[in-house]
Amino acid sequence: MTVKSSIPRRKFDVVIVGAGGSGMRASLQLARAGLNVAVLSKVFPTRSHTVAAQGGIGASLGNMNEDNWHYHFYDTVKGSDWLGDQDAIEFMCREAPKVVYDLEHMGMPFDRNPDGTIYQRPFGGHTANYGEKAVERACAAADRTGHAMLHTLYQQNVKAKTSFFVEWMALDLIRDDAGDVVGVTALEMETGELYIMEAKTVLLATGGAGRIFAASTNAFINTGDGLGMAARAGIPLEDMEFWQFHPTGVAGAGVLLTEGCRGEGAILRNCNGERFMERYAPAYKDLAPRDYVSRCMDQEIKEGRGCGPNKDYINLDMTHLGADTILKRLPSVFEIGHNFANVDITKEPIPVIPTIHYQMGGIPTNINGQVVTQNANNESVVVNGLYAVGECSCVSVHGANRLGTNSLLDLLVFGRAAGNHIVEFNQKNKEHKHLPANAADVTLARLARLEANQTGEYAQDVADDIRNAMQSHASVFRTQALMDEGVKQIAALRERVNNIGLKDKSKVFNTARIEALEVENLIEAAQATIVSAAARHESRGAHTVNDYGDTPEHPNGRNDQDWHKHTLWHKEGNQLTYKPVQMKPLTVDSIPLQTRTF
Repeated sequence: MTVKSSIPRRKFDVVIVGAGGSGMRASLQLARAGLNVAVLSKVFPTRSHTVAAQGGIGASLGNMNEDNWHYHFYDTVKGSDWLGDQDAIEFMCREAPKVVYDLEHMGMPFDRNPDGTIYQRPFGGHTANYGEKAVERACAAADRTGHAMLHTLYQQNVKAKTSFFVEWMALDLIRDDAGDVVGVTALEMETGELYIMEAKTVLLATGGAGRIFAASTNAFINTGDGLGMAARAGIPLEDMEFWQFHPTGVAGAGVLLTEGCRGEGAILRNCNGERFMERYAPAYKDLAPRDYVSRCMDQEIKEGRGCGPNKDYINLDMTHLGADTILKRLPSVFEIGHNFANVDITKEPIPVIPTIHYQMGGIPTNINGQVVTQNANNESVVVNGLYAVGECSCVSVHGANRLGTNSLLDLLVFGRAAGNHIVEFNQKNKEHKHLPANAADVTLARLARLEANQTGEYAQDVADDIRNAMQSHASVFRTQALMDEGVKQIAALRERVNNIGLKDKSKVFNTARIEALEVENLIEAAQATIVSAAARHESRGAHTVNDYGDTPEHPNGRNDQDWHKHTLWHKEGNQLTYKPVQMKPLTVDSIPLQTRTF
């Protein structure tokens, strides 16, 4: 029996889902090698969320002060609160200078030093000599680094003749009887038609799922589509309890103000005008890692030292930097101040609060970007034909807390590595595997359920309730009771997701249908997050639980004896399993467990 013949099919060597930094870095390697590549994107490629990255790309070029990859490696392991895999972290830090120079040769307009080298700024958690003093490591293009990077990669892809399918939404992975991935189903938004995209290899580069929270720096497209696709295909999601709160989202708007502000010298102040980070982190001050700064800000507000009439935000003060520096190094932040806070940052401080920013967890992969699951002996086994890179993946280089600028670096290093690995795979595998007879059945059933349901709930009402539940039960500070309640609420919301209806049945650009399909991805990411979080009975990195505080036995509330391991959430049965953290780097000595101090 063959696939339902009414569904049109397209055939490629590789299908990439997502046209952000990691998707386009991978597609560039593939297109240059002569492969037939299709890149699917819900939005025009340069509108992908990588465009919003501001601060820089972390790489130990040493253009401003002495720096090397060993220091970068140490900072990343410490930043991850020892939950990052040290082999992957070593690989990323060693490759960092190479991928930055690659971009420079493609014409990316980095800021320059007087001697012509790439300008680098200090950033949170970046140090020289293993935590001794701050170092300039963030390679920056003003405060629009992601924007410059995305446009550079898009131009190179156009030159390499990559095929872009713009305003297409991938819906489900197609796996054959052997469990290999042989393609995806996708919806063309303009016509509402369903297609089967056949491929020898599928690469997921769908970005994060920040929209599972009510207050987020993430774009509206960040609905965790790759996570939903993976979960429905029986692939577990790793370390989803770890979500980074960026310390400086504009209060009330959630728009990101780069850590580059503090890198350039901005100061966080409470209602007394005090630089309070000196009390909490005497060595690192305002440039402590993000999870730590966010908690300190939250503490100041809780203790009544917040700013404004309701004492519910902190002031970020840049007035001492001078208008010239601000307009040269932070032009977008200047504009954001005007547009979203009605503030001239050259003359007055801007109100900020910690805001959901980045997902450390995701689809488990190895350093080649291949998606892996665990066998009966808890060893990693590759899922043939499936790769994941960028924020949707979990290599895990970020562990329990990502270091600033390692996100753009992650995209470049693993996008390129996955591209190179797929090229090798493609040379060995000349033929496509056969599509299974039920290739589109899951997708057709999902679409049919929406079509048939006349009286169901409106998708955005359910989505808003998911966001509010997550915001209330899995925020900067968590408690065991709150998380346990959140598990129940999200389980109840899953039932409501199954009852979403469509009033508008039209085909052409039916955004209501797209949003309903996105909510089915949101619920997977939300449930993975809350169930994983409630089960982790310790505080580590971004997962800070008031019940597990600082004790002599468990400094900072971190319990290495029981919880130094990666969480894996399985959709089937809503169950958790665990796998060990890789403490052995590729070539250097391991960095043993230590207590994080700043």
